[in-house]
Amino acid sequence: MARVRLADVAERVGVSTKTVSNVVNGTGWVSAPVRERILATIAELGYRPNLAARQLRSGRSGLIALCVPTLREPYFAEFASEFVSAAEARGATVLVTQSKGTREVELSMLESEDLPAIDGLVFSPLRLTRDDMAARRSTVPLVLIGEHGERLASDAVPHVGPDNAAAAEAATRHLIGQGRTRIAAVGFQPGDGGSTGHVRFEGYRRALAAAGIPLDPALLVEVDAYNRAGGSAAVERLLADGVDFDGVFCFNDSLAFGALYTLGVHRIPVPEQVAVVGYDNIEEGGFLVPPLTTIDPGLATSTGLILDLLIGDRQGEGGHISTPFSLVER
Repeated sequence: MARVRLADVAERVGVSTKTVSNVVNGTGWVSAPVRERILATIAELGYRPNLAARQLRSGRSGLIALCVPTLREPYFAEFASEFVSAAEARGATVLVTQSKGTREVELSMLESEDLPAIDGLVFSPLRLTRDDMAARRSTVPLVLIGEHGERLASDAVPHVGPDNAAAAEAATRHLIGQGRTRIAAVGFQPGDGGSTGHVRFEGYRRALAAAGIPLDPALLVEVDAYNRAGGSAAVERLLADGVDFDGVFCFNDSLAFGALYTLGVHRIPVPEQVAVVGYDNIEEGGFLVPPLTTIDPGLATSTGLILDLLIGDRQGEGGHISTPFSLVER
């Protein structure tokens, strides 16, 4: 099968090859309607850039690296899939790798060591510090994602993501609106900082305070990991300790899947006796019985914005750039 060329895309859309090249390379000005038609045609025809030729012509490789803690977590797997598709629509190729949350790997990734020539790096770190960011030598454009990454953003390095505290507050308010007053927070992490547990707990705390519901430490459940096993064990602990609860806000959907499993094992009806809300809008959540109400962090918006920051018309912006979230009620 013949390789799809820029000229093929241009002919299909009815524009010049230069216009298509501007969209693919994030250069020049192209009106939004034409740009969308070009991106749709690129996806339809399966256009892939010749990376070697592009690098010779422009000094750019067309390759972007994405580093997440683990692809075993459904959220990161879905983020990677969405990001790869969005990048392909712009003619870029994505190299996906995992840090497994180890500091050594994260430091190496921060400097883009042992990587081919890349045009940008999207990174969700867990162990890096502000000092690490200040000491960074690599000039590869970098966009941070994840709660920990938000703490590391600066005028030179942007962070993209929703307002996690506000989203957690919305999730908790939803449970309160259903008449729930004994809401367990599964995924709580004590102490200060920008961890997922801390940021989402803050939203949970704000919602309770606004409703005049006292904060009960017995309802704050720490977990060993943000996965199904962690969610299952958290609910088992609540039941074993005799804690009264009528709602559960899980700090991600994987925890919620485990919580729902244990509630089912104990024949506790959901949502009649205990209502559960998750966070991440993992596809699987819509096919559970009952389906899971959750926070949608807006992956499509985030991935498009990240690409704009790396290879598009928003290069050079820094700081935290907030993206919209929504409550998916099921």
